[in-house]
Amino acid sequence: MGFFNKLFSKEKKETLDQGLEKTKQSVFDKISRAIAGKSKVDDEVLDNLEEALISSDVGVETTLRIIERIEARVARDKYMGTAELNTILKEETAALLAENNAQNVTDFDEELPAKPYVIMVVGVNGVGKTTTIGKLAYLYTQAGKKVYLGAADTFRAAAIDQLAVWGERTGVPVVKQQMGADPASVAYDTLASAKANNADVVIIDTAGRLHNKVNLMNELTKIKNVMRKIVPDAPHDVMLVLDGSTGQNAYEQAKQFTKATQVTSLAITKLDGTAKGGVVIGISDQFKIPVKYIGLGEKIDQLQVFDKEAFVESLLGIE
Repeated sequence: MGFFNKLFSKEKKETLDQGLEKTKQSVFDKISRAIAGKSKVDDEVLDNLEEALISSDVGVETTLRIIERIEARVARDKYMGTAELNTILKEETAALLAENNAQNVTDFDEELPAKPYVIMVVGVNGVGKTTTIGKLAYLYTQAGKKVYLGAADTFRAAAIDQLAVWGERTGVPVVKQQMGADPASVAYDTLASAKANNADVVIIDTAGRLHNKVNLMNELTKIKNVMRKIVPDAPHDVMLVLDGSTGQNAYEQAKQFTKATQVTSLAITKLDGTAKGGVVIGISDQFKIPVKYIGLGEKIDQLQVFDKEAFVESLLGIE
């Protein structure tokens, strides 16, 4: 049994269900109101469903795409009862994510596409960026991978200290310098040390400043260029971490970061404490960037690989 199969055990599915409980209850209530007193999916039901999805932070454009797909099903099948609506909604939402090249699974047991495999993590302060890095390091070490962490967010002493704590918890080396040091220098040292010690995975933390997009772009570009002196094709993944509980603010952060640098994957955190879990669907659809991970709690094992079908099932309460 591969690590992914163990990762998505019955226990993990229960964690996913529990983590999305607030969103599921909110969406379920809104859909129930949308179809109250109706036996057939008609224009009024679809209008109400549209309102329910938008108010669940799925986003206007993505909601309209989902509604269009359901309308096509209704037209094709001629008659469709409201009892079938949840199932159809699940199928069409999952299909939409599949069309958008949404990441389905990551198997940590698989051979990495590069060694060391370099992940540069970006995102504003407070979204759970450093915590996500620690949890990701844990997942890789559980799969037998040798991991190095780089504390290149040198503008906050707390960020360096927090990453060091995660290094101790996971038994992973953390390369760091003093607060105010050149972030690119930290990244260079991390890759040099990781390569010398035959590491499998390197995860680089970066500063979470977004007040000046030009400075952010220049800093991230400099970090990339310096890393390439050690590993020519680094970074192999630029992961943007977003706080799912912020709803529409997460869209704006995604928009700003995708303008500042080439983002190749997403991790969406803090979904357990919010009713805004629909934002995962909208962000995946709007930015066409794979969602790789979702955060469902503070515990070390509560970063889950994003599985679109399992996610939609838990979100809508349908098996």
